[in-house]
Amino acid sequence: MPDTSPFLSAVEQFADRLRAAPQSRLQRGAAARALALAQALATRAQEREEPGTAPRLMPDAGMFAVADQLTVAAHDLAAVLRTADEVEEATALVTEARAEANL
Repeated sequence: MPDTSPFLSAVEQFADRLRAAPQSRLQRGAAARALALAQALATRAQEREEPGTAPRLMPDAGMFAVADQLTVAAHDLAAVLRTADEVEEATALVTEARAEANL
């Protein structure tokens, strides 16, 4: 099992920034981008755990819950990552999403 701490650290930093962001910033797209990332991470985890099943949708629980949704999806994915390259790829997704969210 690879070291997933760089990935989980990146997720925690993004989630912390979401929690600290003002509502106006969340409404301008940061929350939507974070939810899209949570969905992407959850889909990747599901593909590993249940190959061939239709992806389940991450519900939109609201802009103030998205940081927790992101964290849960990331931990689910971290549990099934198999290689350092997969960890690096997942970390890059988080870095990209955080930049797009301007956080």
